[in-house]
Amino acid sequence: MGGLVRSRDRVIAGVCAGLARRFGMSPTTMRLIFVLSILLPGPQVVIYLVLWLIMPDERSRP
Repeated sequence: MGGLVRSRDRVIAGVCAGLARRFGMSPTTMRLIFVLSILLPGPQVVIYLVLWLIMPDERSRP
């Protein structure tokens, strides 16, 4: 497995696809989990935004 990077297979920022690749899941499954988790109370959107800022883009890696 590679490092944690935002994927080129992106809908918004590539965070869900990058997490899915890192943990061996389908990007669609990860996106569905994220959307369903938004229905629960918690800082899911803030975590997504923080990951968007700190995860390097796959295109910027050698």
